[in-house]
Amino acid sequence: MFPTGRRDGRVSIANEALFNLPPPFANITVLKQQFAGVGLSVKDLAVLSGGHTIGIGHCTTISDRLYNFTGKGDTDPAMDPRYAAQLKKKCKPGNSKTVVAMDPGSFKSFDEDYYTVVAKRRGLFQSDAALLDDAETRDYVTTQSRTHGLTFALDFAESMVKLGNIGVLTGEQGEIRKRCAFVN
Repeated sequence: MFPTGRRDGRVSIANEALFNLPPPFANITVLKQQFAGVGLSVKDLAVLSGGHTIGIGHCTTISDRLYNFTGKGDTDPAMDPRYAAQLKKKCKPGNSKTVVAMDPGSFKSFDEDYYTVVAKRRGLFQSDAALLDDAETRDYVTTQSRTHGLTFALDFAESMVKLGNIGVLTGEQGEIRKRCAFVN
């Protein structure tokens, strides 16, 4: 259960949220530093990355990974070549309109399939692939893939509570909202 009654800001600025999110092209070192910088563990990194089980990514976000990974017109060698070929059919160079599923086959369902995709080197973003570059995150990916997400739902809930406790407002700051989506 997610705690209620916390103080929220009175203003929401989308760019601020984007600034605080790890970039999709981040390597494992950057990801670990960003998570540690806000008091989250390496396990939280692996768990919260599982949120990529839902949603889409823009082709522009993965264009360099597909067409110019090292600046020499190459594809990221960490990506499964068959998956890269599928993405290249959908994401032509310079295509800014097309989107692709972050978790092909179940991108509308909150499930553990993301970890199976990543374990097969089919993570959409470089930050997904980076989970295989660290022993602890790789072990989590492998375990969730092999056990069909045995602990994923509980782990995700625990990590979301930790995430929700970052930068909590106190005293007279912000407000406790009567309806979450609206300022009082």
